[in-house]
Amino acid sequence: MVADAHRHLGVLPAHPFYGGPPVSPDVTARATLGELIADMDAEGTERALVIPNYGVPDPAVAFSFNELCVEAAHRDDRIRCGLWVSPRPQDEERTAAALALAGERGVRALKLSFLLGGRAGDPACRPHLDRIFDTARRHGLVVHVHTSPGAASDIDEVGRLVEWYAGDVAVHLVHFGGGASGHIKLAGSRFFDWIAEGRRVYTDLSWAIGFAPRWLAREIDRRGLGHDRVLFASDEPWGDHAGEFARLSAAVGDGELARRVFRDTFTELYG
Repeated sequence: MVADAHRHLGVLPAHPFYGGPPVSPDVTARATLGELIADMDAEGTERALVIPNYGVPDPAVAFSFNELCVEAAHRDDRIRCGLWVSPRPQDEERTAAALALAGERGVRALKLSFLLGGRAGDPACRPHLDRIFDTARRHGLVVHVHTSPGAASDIDEVGRLVEWYAGDVAVHLVHFGGGASGHIKLAGSRFFDWIAEGRRVYTDLSWAIGFAPRWLAREIDRRGLGHDRVLFASDEPWGDHAGEFARLSAAVGDGELARRVFRDTFTELYG
């Protein structure tokens, strides 16, 4: 039995991605709690953090799934909820409504991604980032940050959030940097430097390139640091649970690190 620290709920409308016809590539997207639980049972997933599905270039769609995720957390104690928020000035009203749900039972995270616009270093986003992280601090929530906006690694930009906020707010860097350059910067030094500085930084290896999980596991063993900062995440329906599980299992083995990655750190972080 494992805990999944990052998966999505909600069915997106078909969209003409990259100039093609309307398509729905997230073929395992789920619309209801019953479907989600059936998937978790089939996988052997004991607990999960569930976040609104997103990907089409309309933030309103992602925001519309917040209440569904809250409802899922209310109805089943196996589920924890992450709320979709945005630092874009255009999304200020919708983000305020999302942050008003931060105290709801089962809410454990706020999810932001620059895939739908905005930038960590954009001065127009900074007041909204401050508000998001202030809310996380007040409610003891984790902030999930997608690390590859535009489908390319951007850890230098996203890393500003760790430097600005992770002194007292837990920051979960989704996809471990989002590409080869991000993996190398994080595993080579930056991830461990942040931990040594006392920053509350966490990550998952979903979508990571093949070398990254085994290298990160070796660096954790070599440095004696970071064993409690890595979580398993499937990123379903955009990731593949079976594949992610097999790849990470091969990297971390079946000892103490595996127990932390697949269960214990989730329990400590999300309760």
